[in-house]
Amino acid sequence: MCFTVAIVREGKLITAEEYYASKPPVKPKKVILPELPFHYMVSGFTHPALPVITNEGLELYDWGLIPSWVKDEPTANDIRTKTLNAMGETVFEKPSFRRSIASRRCLFPVSGFYEWREFKGVKYPYYIQLAEADYFSLGALYDTWIHPQTAEVKNTFSIITTQANPLMEKIHNLKKRMPLILSPDDEMKWLDPTLKPDQIKDLIKPYPQEKMTAYTISRQANNARIHRDYTEILTPVHYPELEENLLF
Repeated sequence: MCFTVAIVREGKLITAEEYYASKPPVKPKKVILPELPFHYMVSGFTHPALPVITNEGLELYDWGLIPSWVKDEPTANDIRTKTLNAMGETVFEKPSFRRSIASRRCLFPVSGFYEWREFKGVKYPYYIQLAEADYFSLGALYDTWIHPQTAEVKNTFSIITTQANPLMEKIHNLKKRMPLILSPDDEMKWLDPTLKPDQIKDLIKPYPQEKMTAYTISRQANNARIHRDYTEILTPVHYPELEENLLF
């Protein structure tokens, strides 16, 4: 699955702004662009507000989708821990997602994401990127929930996942999943609200492994109880014990 990502903008601010600017919304809103956060490592389980691109523009949405039909806050808080990801194979069937996948799809631009490989009972963290891009878009969907007592509006999103490609099968070797990575040609298609279900399903597929790269990082990344959102978390770390089953 995909529960941890990086949005690295330090030293690449112009590149980041150009990336967002290159994704024109279908129906542009005349609003002030929100301040775009950057993270070296951020977990979806903290439900951070992160930038997504809808067909109406750039917004900050909370990670962990709350369906519009949820009736109370306790249910909302519970369900959002279970909707960080949405399986592409069942997204049209699940009550939490079937309305959103039809007409509320968005792009979630990231610098990379993290996944864990189990080898001889030990989990090794990997940082995964595209080989020739500083930023790329994950396919996501969103919904809007209104608190029944306070009328507070919460916009939330979930990342679509697919079966893993061969590279990701070796890294995420237990569940063998990966986030939906959209090619530049498919990004605007994903936002198109007129797409039919079969056209949407055609876009939900593993990304080619030859266009991706990955490396191992410190096992400090395994500990969600400590602060991991710092520059050095991205530093490559070599593990000799993995050489007998070397990936890269």
